[in-house]
Amino acid sequence: MPSPIGHALAGIAVAWTVDLVPGNRGWRLAPDRGTWYERAGGGLTLLCAGLGAAPDLDLVYPGHHRSFSHGLGAVLCVGLVAAMIAANAKRPVVRITIMCTAAYASHLLLDWLGADTHPPYGLQLLWPFDGHWFISGLDIFRQTELRRFWTPGPIVINVRAIVQEFAILGPIAVALWLVRIKALAGHPPTLARPSSRNTRN
Repeated sequence: MPSPIGHALAGIAVAWTVDLVPGNRGWRLAPDRGTWYERAGGGLTLLCAGLGAAPDLDLVYPGHHRSFSHGLGAVLCVGLVAAMIAANAKRPVVRITIMCTAAYASHLLLDWLGADTHPPYGLQLLWPFDGHWFISGLDIFRQTELRRFWTPGPIVINVRAIVQEFAILGPIAVALWLVRIKALAGHPPTLARPSSRNTRN
């Protein structure tokens, strides 16, 4: 399964992808002299990076890794919470809900595409509706090693996995960044809070 770094990169790529969807997105622009952090989408993009890695927080519950936090139920919960927060903040509800939900779901996609050498193989994608385990068998992403990860063997395994993740996801993220810059260039930044009628997309 991919590393947290690969998952976070996928979450960022999702945020930038959603920025390409036409609609109310002027509020995602940074000021003319904004920092790189602001130009990258600020806190919401950072949140999507965190959501991309978040499902692995289930590691604190031994014996439950890749179960409840890696299923459809968790994805739906993230979407619901994102929608409520966006509505309360008077931000585009649909856009933010899709962005956050897709960022979280990207973790499930990468795990499904990744190698898994620890049974049960895969993840419980349909939890809590179904307890079956799913994996693609494509092994696009390397298996990372969480046990004794500070020792030489696991360090080498994890570094190789991270390098591969950057090789696969890095060009995608760079391309999205470049297209995003051009797509948002024609939109004036929204300085004031958008009105409630502009919170739908």
